[in-house]
Amino acid sequence: MTYLLLAIGGALGSLFRYSLGKFMSKNSNTSFPIGTFIINITGAILLGVVTSIHINSNLLLLLGDGFLGAYTTFSTLMYEDLNLFQSKEKLNAYIYILSSLFLGTIGFALGTKIGSV
Repeated sequence: MTYLLLAIGGALGSLFRYSLGKFMSKNSNTSFPIGTFIINITGAILLGVVTSIHINSNLLLLLGDGFLGAYTTFSTLMYEDLNLFQSKEKLNAYIYILSSLFLGTIGFALGTKIGSV
């Protein structure tokens, strides 16, 4: 049951991330990876909510580990950040990585506050 819940959540999360990321990239006129940035910040907020609302372990597995684990993507963040450095966009690269970490942490904390209400 554990692997089935992870697989379903992961498949849905990755499909949602892919679709949303493509949509945002297509409608953005910047080299800044806004799609992944917004996805990771919203994912951090949602993970904060999900982990603090005290849902049953199966639902937490489906939503937290499965869906949100696949929805957010640290590897894409690293890939896009390296591309910014290689494209000589060092300022954007530093802004991207630092704001992702900072706002992701704040977003998770905010999500836990929202979920605790």
